[in-house]
Amino acid sequence: MTRRARPYRSVLYVPASNARAMEKVKTLPIDAIIFDLEDAVAPDQKIPARATLATALKEGGYGKRQRIVRINDLSNQWGTADAEAVAQMDCDAVLLPKVESAAQVEALAQITKDLPIWAMMETPLGMLHAAEIAAHNTLEGMVMGTNDLAKELQSRFRADRLPMQAGLGLCLLAAKARGVTIVDGVYNAFKDADGLRAECEQGRDMGFDGKTLIHPAQVAVANESFAPSNDEVELATRQIAAFEEAEAAGTGVAVVDGKIVENLHVVTAREILAKAEAIAALAT
Repeated sequence: MTRRARPYRSVLYVPASNARAMEKVKTLPIDAIIFDLEDAVAPDQKIPARATLATALKEGGYGKRQRIVRINDLSNQWGTADAEAVAQMDCDAVLLPKVESAAQVEALAQITKDLPIWAMMETPLGMLHAAEIAAHNTLEGMVMGTNDLAKELQSRFRADRLPMQAGLGLCLLAAKARGVTIVDGVYNAFKDADGLRAECEQGRDMGFDGKTLIHPAQVAVANESFAPSNDEVELATRQIAAFEEAEAAGTGVAVVDGKIVENLHVVTAREILAKAEAIAALAT
């Protein structure tokens, strides 16, 4: 499975200090889990949470879900010890908060070695340095921290997220230029399914690979929004067939539904089918 095909439709935050929550996520149809040692864990629970998380990961049972651990910032009293502990855990990646430079990614890589790194993109400086961050050879993914970004921007909430479009766009460009996975920020009103769906659809239209979530009630909407629809799969199948038929006939021109189909459309069509197949494989 290629990195672009690997589904990250639903990425759920789970407190690493909550053993019950870490057990429950084993039953949820999510693509990835962020086990959180940072914001979701109280200061007096930071150290015990490492051991709780290590035990949960060792016991396993998370199936094909990607297991990502968010540590504390390396500049505070817990970050370095978090990184050292995560380097020994059975996880798929480590997530570094408030990344603003490639140097921060490198500092973490010196501790976690070959473990893939994900970067929280949540400050104006991080947005401005997104290209250099995405270019680091250990970086595998970016996570938008839209709550922190809104705080830093001093912006008002708008359903269209106009105030943060520049930051979202810079990170998207950086991620796509380097083949890095990028998932959208959280939607805070977890009981508002319509609002969540609208924001998921906006994020999917922009090019995000999925959505970070704060509640299990949000999973179904995110999974549906970021998966290829039946219509998209059907169209992709017809585009590939028409293009291959035109090539075989030596005509060089394929037409589907009155529209020219070129090689670039076929590339996209194949990616749609690969994503659909990968999603189906996760369910087995």
